[in-house]
Amino acid sequence: MIWSKTELSIDSFERIEEPTLTIATTETSQDQVIETTSDFSDQPKKRKRRRSTSHLKAVPETLAMRERVKAAAEQFAEGLNKAEPFTKDELEGFARTLLDQLELPEKFLGFAMVLIGNFFWKRQFMAIPYSRRLLLLPHCLKHAEGCPAEYDEFGLDCESCGACSIADYKVKAEKLGYKVLVAEGSPIVLKIIVAGYIDGILGVACLNVLEKAIDKVLITGVPSYAVPLHTGDCKNTSLDESWVWDVLEKYEPMEENQTRSYVPLMRAANHLFDSNFDRLLPRVRATTTEKAASPLGKTEDIAYDWLAKGGKRFRPFITLAAYDAATGGKSLKSQEGVFEFSDSVGRVSMAIEAFHKASLVHDDIQDDDLYRYGRETLHRAYDVGMAINVGDYLIGLGYRLVNSARSELGAEVACDILDRMAMAHIKLCDGQGAEMAWQSSPDWTMTPLEALQIYALKTSPAFEAALYAGLRMSGPMDAYDEMVPVFCRHLGVGFQILNDLKDWCGDSNNKLVAGQDALALRPTVLLSLAIQAANEQQRRDLESILTGVGDEERRIAELKHIFDVCNVFEKAEALVDKSRARAEALADDVESDEVRQLLYFLVDTVLAPEEEPVPIHPDVLVPLPVTQHVGAV
Repeated sequence: MIWSKTELSIDSFERIEEPTLTIATTETSQDQVIETTSDFSDQPKKRKRRRSTSHLKAVPETLAMRERVKAAAEQFAEGLNKAEPFTKDELEGFARTLLDQLELPEKFLGFAMVLIGNFFWKRQFMAIPYSRRLLLLPHCLKHAEGCPAEYDEFGLDCESCGACSIADYKVKAEKLGYKVLVAEGSPIVLKIIVAGYIDGILGVACLNVLEKAIDKVLITGVPSYAVPLHTGDCKNTSLDESWVWDVLEKYEPMEENQTRSYVPLMRAANHLFDSNFDRLLPRVRATTTEKAASPLGKTEDIAYDWLAKGGKRFRPFITLAAYDAATGGKSLKSQEGVFEFSDSVGRVSMAIEAFHKASLVHDDIQDDDLYRYGRETLHRAYDVGMAINVGDYLIGLGYRLVNSARSELGAEVACDILDRMAMAHIKLCDGQGAEMAWQSSPDWTMTPLEALQIYALKTSPAFEAALYAGLRMSGPMDAYDEMVPVFCRHLGVGFQILNDLKDWCGDSNNKLVAGQDALALRPTVLLSLAIQAANEQQRRDLESILTGVGDEERRIAELKHIFDVCNVFEKAEALVDKSRARAEALADDVESDEVRQLLYFLVDTVLAPEEEPVPIHPDVLVPLPVTQHVGAV
């Protein structure tokens, strides 16, 4: 089987609702320790606030010490409630308790977290047939000198030469039936799971990579077992090989899974487009190749292709998951690989994706973007007029899909969902229009609150529309009507700020230059924070940099310098933390356990914190040239 590459990060979530946000923030003390108790009952716990652990990733130096922590972690995990997957902050609390019991220093926190997670999942992982497992190996296990293997787009093309541990694990695992992937922190793991190829992961990596590559996989509820490398220097490192063999060759069936998982719902959203698309949304004019190429069939053919292919289908997942949670969470207890929904629920979920992809077509035109989903944007593949028409077509298609469900769901339910969709479109256009108006006539007195208002209009609507539709299909909205728009507002605003921060995380391996998107002259929160904190000279410099032309790398470096001295990145991180905390606080007050856990999952997924401070290390960014224009604070 050939694995195709895809982004693991969540792509853009567009549009809804004005915020009532303030800029003042109160930061949680870095010394605060998450409380844990020995009460591991079956009662679901409310969310505790998270704390960064990115610097606590040391591995014990001796095998004896590692084995001691491993044995203690196994015993500790026996007392954990297996019904719910752990969250990162809960896992941190467990690990702190374990280190206290062992009288070990805090620097081993990440190591302890991995081992407790292993034994939380070990029994369920070993119950997965070999053919449904993925073995994920890092390239740094190979011998750096003389390795005959070459890299391709799917990772290391490893041959069974016997020169390194990779060959031993790979050959044995493939004979057993594993899927094997050799790649450093590969971004395609979640895609492979959602596509339905595997149900569990055995991963080997350094602690840093384990945390970044498998974090989202863990919170979905995928049984995983990780073997940490002894160092993170990525050159001829080592590991405790017996830890791999301890689970690699073992299969012990169980009668039923113990832990709730969102994977069946993710697969259900995927199957709407991969397996059921033609049945749920049959073609009318482009029913044959010849008709699809005709003038009457071309619009439908392009629109259906655009809707069916590309993207992670995260918005349809939200709709399905919200409906499932509000109707008892049956899928979370399902043993099926894909949970089935009625055609009406499926069509409403597809409508959410149709609205979203319509907005992307129009956004790509307005921003003149070159690529989307790894291929040319529609206005470049065809022309602007055709792309506008396809976007309009998708909007109409979305409304038709919702209306088609009225006989099963009821006319009132369908009308409520349609009304929310219409509201979303209006808010989206308000936000996009505000951004374009600012770009045509920049206001260099823009406040952070004004930038956040645009963010809430541009980014929150897709969240709200998707969540509302799923909950409304399940019944009356009395318990959720006020919560949903506010929750989604914080979710959307926090996501957009994170997206702006990630623009400054350049990737030297992929030859990306950090800060390129920041030169696009958009009313971002980062820019507004800089304007608020800058002196008069720095404000003039900002305007000159963003409206100027010339050496792009030099302008990026100058812009980063002003952002640094104005403490912009730290302030933006604090705003993300506040959005995250407010969204979690709203989830805390939801009575339904299933709906509350879904809201927590959305916060964990959409607002996943960066493991390293933003911006990323200086060697990723271009150096600041000497200039006479950058003023001091």
